[in-house]
Amino acid sequence: MRKGSPVVVYDDEGGRAAGRAWWVLRWAGIDGVRLLDGGLAAWRRIGGPLTTDVPDPAHGDAVVEPGRLPVLDAADAARLARQGLLLDARTAAQYRGDPGAGDDSPAGHIPGAINAPTAGNLDADGDFADGETLRARFHALGADDTRSVGVYCGGGVAAAHEIAALAAIGINAALYPGSWSAWVTDSTRPVAVGPEPG
Repeated sequence: MRKGSPVVVYDDEGGRAAGRAWWVLRWAGIDGVRLLDGGLAAWRRIGGPLTTDVPDPAHGDAVVEPGRLPVLDAADAARLARQGLLLDARTAAQYRGDPGAGDDSPAGHIPGAINAPTAGNLDADGDFADGETLRARFHALGADDTRSVGVYCGGGVAAAHEIAALAAIGINAALYPGSWSAWVTDSTRPVAVGPEPG
């Protein structure tokens, strides 16, 4: 990676996995990182060229400066769930703690967190929903530029995509990188189950 060169990240999942690469690179201080809206499917729709050649990139000179984006630890996430807005980007079934819906035990969510599944960020084609739709969605959940917002998911991947969706409408949010997988490692941390924040 060359200093000052633009970086585009993409996947074939509507950006759900690439969102984490977008977040990590920005957190590491790499400027000019973009997420290809709609990923490989969108590229194909516009007739973008494809190749199976494996490039041999030149030696990079980018400088990593960790910590350029806000992160939450478990205590921060718990506080934000009470005093700000903590979004859970997992599916509704995972949020509720339905049997078999997730890999982590115990199942459920951080008390006070609001469920906002990442799939709701995308339209039928797998692209980000338009700005008006995203604004309406997140404002209905309580997200705006007047309160602190944090996001978590199962392991921090889907949550990074949600942060990209929020950034697209001008709302800055912090990531809980360890997310639910880290939360449940401490049996003293409370767990809520069911459809309500708890």
